[in-house]
Amino acid sequence: MAVNFNSADSRISEGVWLFNEGEFFACHDVFEDLWSELVGPEKPFFQGLIHAAVCLYHFEGSNLSGARRMYSSFRAYVADFAPEFCGIDVARLQQDMEFCFEELLAVSSGYPHGLFLRLDRIPHIHYVALPGK
Repeated sequence: MAVNFNSADSRISEGVWLFNEGEFFACHDVFEDLWSELVGPEKPFFQGLIHAAVCLYHFEGSNLSGARRMYSSFRAYVADFAPEFCGIDVARLQQDMEFCFEELLAVSSGYPHGLFLRLDRIPHIHYVALPGK
């Protein structure tokens, strides 16, 4: 059943919280539940957040080719939503994801052996600061 988009949907804050806790599979589930109901122009944004969670899940599990593939689709899906959407700092998420995936993306040929998700590079989703806050 398609619904009108509600930027205050509790699944958004739940998905962000799960992402920031490193619960990437659960985050994926929450955002996918929301995404499956959407039909408007916001749908690709949530597809991008799903792919962000999935690429980190793959990276964490050493599925490096899957991580790289999902990272690329994350970038494509959220590109038109920067610098912010739904109160989320999309530009910062893009930068932080790029930093996280920097070493993996630097491998230009062959399978990227020996790389792992570095805890000090795991991105978080940040909200845009409201003026005066």
